[in-house]
Amino acid sequence: MTGGIDAHVHLWDRALDPQDWIDPQTMAPIARDFDSSDLAAMLASTGLGRAVVVQSSNSLAESVRLARLDPAVVAGVVGWVDLTAEVDPQLDRIRENATVPVVGVRHLVHIDPDPEWMLRDDVARGLGVLDREGLCFDLVVRDWQLAQAALVSGRHEALRFVLDHLGGPPGLGEDTGAWVAGLRELARRPNVVAKVSGLISGLAPGSWRAEDLADRVSIALDAFGPDRLLYGSDWPLAELGGGATAWRSAVDKLLAELSEAERERVFGGSAAEVYDLF
Repeated sequence: MTGGIDAHVHLWDRALDPQDWIDPQTMAPIARDFDSSDLAAMLASTGLGRAVVVQSSNSLAESVRLARLDPAVVAGVVGWVDLTAEVDPQLDRIRENATVPVVGVRHLVHIDPDPEWMLRDDVARGLGVLDREGLCFDLVVRDWQLAQAALVSGRHEALRFVLDHLGGPPGLGEDTGAWVAGLRELARRPNVVAKVSGLISGLAPGSWRAEDLADRVSIALDAFGPDRLLYGSDWPLAELGGGATAWRSAVDKLLAELSEAERERVFGGSAAEVYDLF
């Protein structure tokens, strides 16, 4: 499936965009810079053609640089703007001299100091601009924030929301009850899709098998259906859990019972539709 799309990757140049969250001791595999050539090699190893690059810091300057990456491998960029401020000038700055389309916006909601950031009136105004501009909003949240995400997506029915990493389910062996309830409630919003991504970055290489993640993927399939799921490697963070090829193989196994048409949706068709990449 070389024409497919990886819906969630990151690229960074730490001299230009410091990634202070990367601990060189515990995150050694990703404690370096990653560029378009690295992305091309990763995509070749996983059998996909292009990727959506997602912001990794709440930085407008980073988003400007991401929008000027190699269009041969980067299908689009989910950047960052301050939704509490004037959004249009920020989008104009990202789009100026861009080589790839800006397809969405993301804010690191899961670590924002305001636990109810999504519910703010100024954020609502910013989301309204994204709706007007035909952009998506990527949700990076934890299980306790899923109820807020459901509320916000219900208030903005015309805006497309993309749930990253299945909403951050708890670790293996932990209680998933709250996450399951929150995910199902969010999935009732027809304007929300979800990425099967980010499930191994917190696991040690060799400590997990595809079967260990089967319940999480099965619940997501039941909640959203295959037509509303997008494959994402979350590379290079996937390297922390064994690598992008290991993750791709695991997802292949977990989705083996889907039809070929359904698999094509997950591995690129839905991303092309949601992010308007045709």
